[in-house]
Amino acid sequence: MGLRVLFCSSEAVPFAKTGGLADVAGALPKALAALGHDVRLALPKYGTIDSGKMKSRRAGAPFEVRLGGRSVRVAMEISDAIPGVPTYLVDCPEHFHRDNLYGQHDDAERFGLFCRALLEFIRGSDWKPQVIHGNDWQTALIPIHLKTTYRRDPALSRIGTVHTIHNLAYQGIFEPSALEAVGLDRGLFTVEGLEFYGSVNFLKGGLIFSDLLNTVSKRYAEEIQTPEYGERLEGVLAKRRDSLYGILNGLDYDAWNPATDRLISPNYDAGDVAAKAASEAALQGKAANKAALQRRQGLPERPEVPLLGLVSRLAGQKGLDVLAEALPHMLSLDVQVVVLGTGEQHYHEVLSRIGEEHPDKAAVTLAFKNDLAHQIYAGCDMFLMPSYYEPCGLGQMISLRYGTIPIVRETGGLADTIVDFDPATGKGNGFSFRDYSSVALMGAVARAMLTMQDRAAWARVVQNAFECNFSWERSAREYVDLYQRAAGRGGS
Repeated sequence: MGLRVLFCSSEAVPFAKTGGLADVAGALPKALAALGHDVRLALPKYGTIDSGKMKSRRAGAPFEVRLGGRSVRVAMEISDAIPGVPTYLVDCPEHFHRDNLYGQHDDAERFGLFCRALLEFIRGSDWKPQVIHGNDWQTALIPIHLKTTYRRDPALSRIGTVHTIHNLAYQGIFEPSALEAVGLDRGLFTVEGLEFYGSVNFLKGGLIFSDLLNTVSKRYAEEIQTPEYGERLEGVLAKRRDSLYGILNGLDYDAWNPATDRLISPNYDAGDVAAKAASEAALQGKAANKAALQRRQGLPERPEVPLLGLVSRLAGQKGLDVLAEALPHMLSLDVQVVVLGTGEQHYHEVLSRIGEEHPDKAAVTLAFKNDLAHQIYAGCDMFLMPSYYEPCGLGQMISLRYGTIPIVRETGGLADTIVDFDPATGKGNGFSFRDYSSVALMGAVARAMLTMQDRAAWARVVQNAFECNFSWERSAREYVDLYQRAAGRGGS
């Protein structure tokens, strides 16, 4: 018998997106519904969400929500934009019709309202979830309210909670007055509660009050219990280690498929490439995409030269300091590099300068262009992800799907998905390095380049990449196991 699950997120494709959370929130509920579960999605109705385009309609009459010392009027819409996944949109223009999803002066109240409105809506609804699945700090007040504000409410008290940490660096830290502003008891402002170095930490509360916790890879679940990666919450997480799980994110294999991708040309099939792996005609589809990418980016069309790609937010977390240090040495070799992304101004300047100094070897695009991203995944030989930390990572999964070999630092989800290639055994789907340094990165690049010179070995690692399966179905089944453990634990 299927479970009833309410999946709560501050963003979700196709409604609103700033990062990878939106991709997860748009894909995982679909995969769960395909397994026979009654899954419903919930997010704020931002001003950028078009009711007509998203096929949404009012769900019941508007209602009042207590937010600190005042009442806020909220309406609820329900959308059919994701087939099989009814989506609730919490509509309050005063709080959600803003220029940006996050970074507002009243974010504590905005997302406090979102959490409280969902619980009030459920109280008056005929549909009651067995489990509420929250994501990141913006939904962390839900388990807190369930264990405090609504602990004796028969309509809500038995709902189990699962909370996912997508990136521990983002915690929702506010002034102590935020507790009253969102309607929580000031008694929670303790070291054992939401107090955090003199401030209030919403995520910390979610970690303490949720029935079960998970993050988006097994390795990251271990790493965040250490001082290096714990973001000052490693003690809280270590106390909850028996309730903390790691489940890899999946990849939408319909959206990312070289056989049907309309943004690349020509299309190519993984099975065809694998079947021809040992022949002179191997990788013809990728070779044509490589030539097209080189032309688009103004690089010489040289099929024999390793073409390395990077599609990333340009930030320290993504290993940009190590990459910036390594690139001049990398470009002294016979390689080409294509970079796509935006981020910190410092890296914009460094990468622009490198691109100007090496016009025949480096093409740098400081923007986000979806079509170019697809072409980089399809046309490159190798894909760079030298991250300092990476909770899960989707870039390496996409590149594997397109037969582009990842070069990654052994951390988080990168460690859980990429096995260093061993030419002696023919096993492995990429190249990895452990030390966070430009020297270690260059070592992995050198090994990849050396392997590429051996056609049979390179065909083998590409075939291994194509044989990987990181679809959402596998991950969804692991989430179902988690929900079954959490269901009915709300009163415990």
